[in-house]
Amino acid sequence: MFQDITPHVYHNEFSLAPAETDDFIFIFSGKGLLCRVEDDAIILPTLGQLGPAFASGQRLFSIDSRGYYLWEGAAPEAPEGWTYRPTRPLRDCRADEALFAAAAAESLWRWYSHNRFCGQCGKKMAHGTKERSQVCPACGNTVYPKICPAVIAAVYDGDRLILTRYRGRPFTKYALIAGFNEIGESIEDTVRREVLEEVGVHVKNLRFYKSQPWTFTDSLLMGFFAELDGSDRITMEEDELSEARWFSRDKIPADHSGISLTGEMIEYFRKNGPIR
Repeated sequence: MFQDITPHVYHNEFSLAPAETDDFIFIFSGKGLLCRVEDDAIILPTLGQLGPAFASGQRLFSIDSRGYYLWEGAAPEAPEGWTYRPTRPLRDCRADEALFAAAAAESLWRWYSHNRFCGQCGKKMAHGTKERSQVCPACGNTVYPKICPAVIAAVYDGDRLILTRYRGRPFTKYALIAGFNEIGESIEDTVRREVLEEVGVHVKNLRFYKSQPWTFTDSLLMGFFAELDGSDRITMEEDELSEARWFSRDKIPADHSGISLTGEMIEYFRKNGPIR
């Protein structure tokens, strides 16, 4: 999955350390991320390449010993050799530390951009100095980065698995059932509800598989295998899905993605069946 960047190590400890020449600078605009793509890999600009005017960026995290910073000023014209690229297509680039960093940085950029003013009193927010937060100097309201818990559900019946296709989304390949957790709802109940809402079947014997920080949508995904309980008749939620049907293991498409929890779970079932 795309967050598996071994042998590199991601460090998300909060820090106010200033940017150094070899540190990377993220600049986002309405046109996308300032970068370039070479041999299917994302290349990010460093402070040394952009110049000292960009040294005041907000530190986001580090990978190994190199810092990654967010420029919060007006987006400049793209320097020679660089361009603003829409971020959605960048997901198809090589799944390495740069792709992971770009996704995490965009999530934080969205959060900083959407929390410039206090939701309680309307005053301008300030960056926290001891932890990653936005703090209102007027009323003390404190806001933390947005993380939305969600589930991925692999619904199976023996050697059969339900695969779906989304309706009206750029992603057109097969996927598993997915959905966001609601207030006051356990993650297990989220699985049961989303499965019933999307394909109209009941499940039992939930088995947790793995989690994934899907920062493309500010989400923390939790994957479960869930056994069919009762009728296998699918009643599809047509507002969200264009297709939902049972596949036998020998008919399941080979892994379509090296970056997603959905892709890994489909491939696991295709090769091994459900976890027990």
